[in-house]
Amino acid sequence: MKPVPVLLITHDDLLWQHWRALDPARWLAARGRGLADLQRWREQGRALAVLDTGLPRLPSWQDPIWATTLADMHVVVASPSPNDEEGTRALGAGAHGYCHGYAPAASLSQTLEVVASGGIWMGRSLVSRLLKLVAERAQDTQSWDGGLLTDREITVARYAANGQANAPIAEALGITERTVKAHLSAVFEKLGVTDRLQLALLVHGISAPADNRMKITS
Repeated sequence: MKPVPVLLITHDDLLWQHWRALDPARWLAARGRGLADLQRWREQGRALAVLDTGLPRLPSWQDPIWATTLADMHVVVASPSPNDEEGTRALGAGAHGYCHGYAPAASLSQTLEVVASGGIWMGRSLVSRLLKLVAERAQDTQSWDGGLLTDREITVARYAANGQANAPIAEALGITERTVKAHLSAVFEKLGVTDRLQLALLVHGISAPADNRMKITS
């Protein structure tokens, strides 16, 4: 298998050296120093890149420029001090992943594997934040389960879709966490989703691509 080209965009020489620890048998790393390099990468027919948030004069994530800059690209945004607010904005702007800039090479490689295949990568706290936003801004639809779930599975799914962890769900329903996990496994399998965020999008009537994979980090 040929190594996959990935553009690593940073002006920081120390961060570049850290990123170069990626396995060269899997990743063909090239260095970029700005958004112009990302545009050239696109023109070469390539899509995978990592973008350092420490770049000088980086536009805010609300800037309309990102709609064209990140379109059809698989970009991981890497921050030296990641936080959920920035992660939400970066993903909203079109990024496919958000991670710590100095994550170990093995972790960055795992992130790239998911994003290169069209998936989304984010941390658990960011997922919880997005679950709550989805629940606040959308209404529960009546036919989201397609008649595939039992009444108890529907109840568990709704709790999970509103951001509840397994322990509070178990306490609310008077069942064990193991039973909650079993119900959720059945829900995921029956509905064809892979995680809680995809479930929330479905429960609240927000369409998500059927082939989208999402990786939630610890």
